[in-house]
Amino acid sequence: MADFIRARAADDHLAVVSAEGQVTYREWVQACADRAALFQAHFDPARPPHIGVLLENTIEFTMWLGAAALVGATVVGINPTRRGVELQRDITHTNCQMIVTDSAQRHLFDGLDIEIADSLVFDVDSLHYRSAVAGHAGAAIPQLEVLPSAQYLLLFTSGTSGHPKAVICSHGRLVGVANAILGIAALTPDDTTYISMPLFHSNALFSAWAPSVAGGATIALRRKFSAGEFLSDVRRFGATYFNYVGKPLAYVLATPPQTNDREHTLRLGFGNEANEADLAGFTERFGCRLIDGYGQTETGASISRVPGMPVGALGMAAPAVKVLNPDTGDECPPALFGADGKLLNAAEATGEIVNTGPSAFEGYWNNPEANAERLRGGAYWTGDLAYRDAAGYFYFAGRTADWLRVDGENFAGAPIERIVARFTGVVLAAVYGVPDPVAGDRVMAALQFADGFAFDPDEFTSFLGEQADLGPKWVPHFVRVVTSFPMTETNKVVKRTMVAERWSQHVGLWMRDGTSYRPFGAGDEQALRAEFDRRGRLGVLG
Repeated sequence: MADFIRARAADDHLAVVSAEGQVTYREWVQACADRAALFQAHFDPARPPHIGVLLENTIEFTMWLGAAALVGATVVGINPTRRGVELQRDITHTNCQMIVTDSAQRHLFDGLDIEIADSLVFDVDSLHYRSAVAGHAGAAIPQLEVLPSAQYLLLFTSGTSGHPKAVICSHGRLVGVANAILGIAALTPDDTTYISMPLFHSNALFSAWAPSVAGGATIALRRKFSAGEFLSDVRRFGATYFNYVGKPLAYVLATPPQTNDREHTLRLGFGNEANEADLAGFTERFGCRLIDGYGQTETGASISRVPGMPVGALGMAAPAVKVLNPDTGDECPPALFGADGKLLNAAEATGEIVNTGPSAFEGYWNNPEANAERLRGGAYWTGDLAYRDAAGYFYFAGRTADWLRVDGENFAGAPIERIVARFTGVVLAAVYGVPDPVAGDRVMAALQFADGFAFDPDEFTSFLGEQADLGPKWVPHFVRVVTSFPMTETNKVVKRTMVAERWSQHVGLWMRDGTSYRPFGAGDEQALRAEFDRRGRLGVLG
């Protein structure tokens, strides 16, 4: 990445633009060099050269990415939604010796022992910071040789199922991914890349920032994603390309349609985790082509969409990528579907996505247990569930934490999510297991509706009866209507929060009673708890 940055040192093309201003590539590279000199002035060679960056999407964030690249330092992307001891743990775990933040985030460190001197916690809005940078203005652009194997980024996983892990990313890995995206998106200086996904996450860095720098495209930043401002931003910046991860397409589609929705400059979007309906709906409404795939921050395995693939499939993968039974290590049999599309052998066909060949995974920082969990038997285990049909197409089935066991049958939540998301007005759906008083789990579906829509229990009951691919044990026992989901900064639903809440949130909660649904209240919770107690299972409620 240092080579890409130095190559822009005399480029007067617009590099980065945001609500706070704009800089050319020539100005940006010099600013990166100034900050690199600031870091070197405070660098303790006895400690890892780790720079923690706790910022929203700002020009300063990109300058510190450039500064670290030029001197072989490592940027630790710190999640601004983390708090207290969890935030402290992220910083101390990754051995940061400097923090770059701003006045909106600085207070998050109050009362924490982050093991960094106050003088090395730089608030970019402060006079202290401006003076520190000014002291290195006009610094020579570092010409250090930075090897492809040099560590460049520590990127935390989303932490939806536990403590986030810091994924190691070298210069070589990022450049490899950037060049691949650069080829797919064909980015040139005539393009403007719109980035509203957080820069501390791999999606924005891999699929937007790095390939844009490599191709000399302009980068347009929004501090945080906004569905309501998405199209106005695209028009204001003249954006031609954007990245996404998680659920932003669903939120954009939930905004009221306008007659001029196709009046913009976008030509391509690239991301992952969008469902089939949202991909089709976005292209139809906005006339913008989307490329959606499967991957992780670790880049341990990838699955690509291909022409003619079945609806709902992830796509195809290299022969080394398989679906294995995590208990036996054997390959799972192909998924069998009935004439109505119903999955007939979910328990046998569903397993973990595993790359049995070489992978680009470079490990987790200071976490041998997590490394051992990912790399077992010479293979990379993704932690994601899937099944494959007889033709070899993969279908996502959720995370390994998403397993449900109902009446002795094991299955995952993602296939049920795809079904209930078809219900009229649903913007997002999450399906997970809550304890059953007798044994195993009951299915709970959380639904978020678009404005103007509401949950109708009779209509939902009729809808479920019409879904030929809905197995009888997949039918939700509880339906929770939410105004919003607990989300990571990258728009992934934090299911563990909802699992922990179970049925304690009575507002908007419905319970299946016979063949229909009725409101769930405090009396129902008491009765349910008494049933757990009667059957000796009160302990599972915690």
